[in-house]
Amino acid sequence: QLQASGGGLVQAGASLRLSCVVSGGTSSTYAVGWFRQVPGKKREFVAAVDWRGARTYYADSVKGRFTISRDNAKKTVDLQMNSLKPEDTAVYYCAFDPPSYGDKWYEPTNDDYWGQGTQVTVSS
Repeated sequence: QLQASGGGLVQAGASLRLSCVVSGGTSSTYAVGWFRQVPGKKREFVAAVDWRGARTYYADSVKGRFTISRDNAKKTVDLQMNSLKPEDTAVYYCAFDPPSYGDKWYEPTNDDYWGQGTQVTVSS
């Protein structure tokens, strides 16, 4: 089970921190990712972190501005978003065990692997 929070309305250049609580018996042994979706468009990969928190991956559009981290003791995966841009406006979802091939990350097909989403709106 995943529970995302932390979205809101901010101005361009501001920061937000999203948090995802990942519960479940073996949840700390799997990668967790963040994806986002704009109405009318496909959901896109934003960032992912391996189960130890040792390796992180980012979409080119957020590299250098967003930072993903996890605390397995607290069962949380956070997404620190800095220098936000209007094009970052979307509903952000955390996802459990997203499949990956090389540096490409994909949406989990199991509906149970998704949190409910949190809205991020960045005004210009």
